[in-house]
Parts: sequence; C-alpha cells; structure tokens
Amino acid sequence: MRDAYIVTSVRTPGCRRNKGAFRDTRPEDLLSFILDAAVKKTPNLEKKDVDDIMVGCSFPEAEQGMNIGRIGAQLAGFPDEVSGATINRFCSSGLEAIAQSSMRVMAGWSDVTMGGGVESMTMVAMGGNMPRPHPGYTVDRPDLYTSMGITAENVANRYKITREAQDEFAYNSQMKAAKAKADKLFKEIVPTPATRFVKQENGTFKSETFLQDFDDGIRESTTLEGLGKLRAVFAAGGSVTAGNSSQTTDGAACSVIMCEDKVRELALKPVAKLKYYTTVGCRADEMGVGPRYAIPKLLKLAGLSIDDIGVWEINEAFASQALYCIRELGLEKYMDRINIHGGAIALGHPLGCTGAKLCSQILTNMQDLGVKYGVESMCIGGGMGAAALFELCE
Repeated sequence: MRDAYIVTSVRTPGCRRNKGAFRDTRPEDLLSFILDAAVKKTPNLEKKDVDDIMVGCSFPEAEQGMNIGRIGAQLAGFPDEVSGATINRFCSSGLEAIAQSSMRVMAGWSDVTMGGGVESMTMVAMGGNMPRPHPGYTVDRPDLYTSMGITAENVANRYKITREAQDEFAYNSQMKAAKAKADKLFKEIVPTPATRFVKQENGTFKSETFLQDFDDGIRESTTLEGLGKLRAVFAAGGSVTAGNSSQTTDGAACSVIMCEDKVRELALKPVAKLKYYTTVGCRADEMGVGPRYAIPKLLKLAGLSIDDIGVWEINEAFASQALYCIRELGLEKYMDRINIHGGAIALGHPLGCTGAKLCSQILTNMQDLGVKYGVESMCIGGGMGAAALFELCE
C-alpha cells in the first residue's frame, strides 16, 4: 500500500456563530475560497490534477446542502472532471474526509485528492432546520437524541469532573490561544474574504467584502473569577457553562494529499503522512468519552505508546469530557503537549469543519516543534470517537 502525503493544510479563521465575522458569509464561499487557496499554496499543482474532493459537513442542508463538496469545487473553478462528495460523521466529518481521501491515494485509486470540511453554524444551527427524531425509539432509546450539553453533564457527574477543574481548563485554553494569536503562531490560517451587510441611510442594505485573518472567538480578557460566575446552561445545578464549552463557530479547512510519485513529479516537500485513522463507538449519552477509547485503539494499530507522541489535538467539545479523557489516558503528565495553542473552547468547534481544522493546526505545530508524531482525536455526537496519527516528513 502506498503512503499518503499531505503537502498543504490550511484553514479559514474560525468565527463566532451569529456574532462573528462570517455571520453573513455563505458556507459555499468559505469552502470554495479555501479549496482555491490550498491549490494556490501548492507549487506546480493545477486544479485539473486533483482527482476527487471530499468535504465534511455535519448538517448538510439549506445553504450547506445539495452536495456542498461538489458545489464548492465547482465554485472554486475546478474542472468538471474533478468529482466531489460530502461526508458526515458529525464532529469528525472533516477528519473522516481527509482519511477517506488519503485511503484513495493509499489504495492507488487516485494520485491527488483533497479532504476538508465546512460548517456555517450561523446559517444552519446545531440540530439542523428540521430535526425529526424517530418517535418509536424516543421512549426506549432517548439517549440517541440526547443534547450534547447533557452528555457533557453526564460525564462530569459520572466521572467526578468538578466545576472548578472545568473552569481552569477553559481558562488555560483561552490564555494559550490568546498568546498564540499575539505571537502569530496560527500560520495555517489564510486571510479569508468575508461578507457583511451594512445598512445605508435610505434603509437598504449594501453587501461589503473584507478580509478576516484571525479567530474572533478568543477571549483574551477571560478570568477564572468571571468563568466561575457563569450559570450552568444545560441542567439546573449543573457544572457545564458557556465558558467551559466549545464555541459554536463558522469556518472551513482543507488538505491536499498525494502519492509519492506525484510529490516527486511536482518537486514538492510534503509536510506529513497520515499513517493511521480509526473510529470507535461508545454510549450515546456520554459521547464525550470517545477519545478515551479511540486513542488506545489508534496507538495499538500503530504500535506506539502515549510517550511516543510529541503533540496532541484533542477537541475540546466540553472541558468535562476533555479532562476525563486526558485523565483516563494517563496524559496529565503531558499537558504541555495537548492543544498547545488552545482548543475549541477558545478557537471554536465548527462541527463538520473541525477535523480538517485540527489537521491544519497539528501539522503546523509538528513543523514548529519538529516532533515526529502527532495525534488528533475528538468525541462524536451519537456516541463515537475518532483518532488519527500523523508522521512528520523530514
């Protein structure tokens, strides 16, 4: 089986749902821009060289519907011959898209592919526009439709994750992200055109375009005292708040993936190889524990231990579940390797985009730190976990 080389991995900024810079920007525009930018950032690559584009999206409907993976490619100017698909594994959709695109290269079915993700949580809110739980199962299996916030409360209650620990974790996420932003360490971000509608004197609205070049959900002024004053939002007397949960966010990201022969033909220096990817199921009503099971499964496949991993991106869907997974995996001794520039509590969790976004972040960090192995993992709505191992190219 061939190796799958990631030669470019980029993302838009992550911007707050309803209040952020992308609130008036359609997801097709975010996706088409980042697909185009990824090709432009890959020397000697032409759009006609790409065989297929897979795009993760957690709620592929309305503005994100009609196979946005294909539509985004067409809007980006890829020729008709370049196919596209949309894939949904909720929170790991973007990583799933990268993994499946990589597998095409590994199997010899394609020489060049792209994998990415997109989500506008402003335009298509959590749950979608028309959720319809199966009435026959809501009595016997209500856990299948449990609110993500309640699953976070379940993890906190069942596994004794305190409010104080959650708030401290959230505070550290914000501070790490604030420092990385100030130090310009988010090198994977491509300044992205954004739309806003400005009210004119005559009462009409005019569309304007501006460039957004930073994650606008980072709260530099966060304090532990301030976090402690926030009320629980999912359960009376609970411990999960808006401050220790991931931000709902808009954004897009993608990676360009090639076989070794194509890398040589185009005289490129690849960033990393995707070595292994795995998924696992867990109880739906505590879906946040997913990484606790996916990561050991991944490391067993790779023949590695936690001590071999130089940097981690463990998605912060909620502080409670991230803390539980870190504790159970014995990763507390490596906190300085986990989400080193902050996680989704500060940077946002644009659902179907997140897996692709975290890929671009971890590859940037692996290059900056010069570490051989990096692991990306996340919990997944419905009760699952996913994890991927990347190996830095010399």
